[in-house]
Amino acid sequence: MTDSKRKNPESLTEGQVPKAVVSRLSLYLRELQHVLRDGHETTSSTQLGARLGFTDAQVRKDLAYFGQFGYPGIGYRCEELILAIRRILGTDHDWPVAIVGTGNLGRALLGYKGFGNQGFRIAAAFDVDHAKVGERIEDIPVYQMDELDNVVRANRIRLGMIAVPASAAQIVADLLADAGIEGIVNFAPVTITIPKRVRMIGVDLAIELEQLAFAVVNQSQNT
Repeated sequence: MTDSKRKNPESLTEGQVPKAVVSRLSLYLRELQHVLRDGHETTSSTQLGARLGFTDAQVRKDLAYFGQFGYPGIGYRCEELILAIRRILGTDHDWPVAIVGTGNLGRALLGYKGFGNQGFRIAAAFDVDHAKVGERIEDIPVYQMDELDNVVRANRIRLGMIAVPASAAQIVADLLADAGIEGIVNFAPVTITIPKRVRMIGVDLAIELEQLAFAVVNQSQNT
């Protein structure tokens, strides 16, 4: 298909695309990258869906929100579809990220190489512990919290991650929002409030384990 038959992702509003579709786009992207690394230049909706446990119809329906990407007799060209999905997700360019908290979780996040593979670069870390300020963890500088505004502006940072204890999460969220951060991933196990202009995703690993335990228990009861 030519580019003229593809929708401009920027013309789509957030409400037009279900969140579940956006989540599956990330899964499609990962699988396409795996397929390409395995040496395959093309794939089909059937093959892609089978790898993820989706139907071919679901794959086609999800991608149809953004245009037509398949070729008759060929299927999807992996490299081309990877570029298209990255453009849709907004990860076709570098995203500098700030992380607040350099404890065990923060250090693990700072050392995670997968961020860079998907277009995210942790540009700065922040902590209230003066013993950590001035260090470099995984070659990322650690700043004190009162430097947040200046560092965010200087590095044009729009995304932030909260990796602090629950008791400090709301304060950190307020500081990030005031500094101009537009999107936050909150790893603290607590609900926080943010301005409407800021988007937030909460990641509570205990909740994920609870959901998994529920699924395992109910699967056992039904077998």
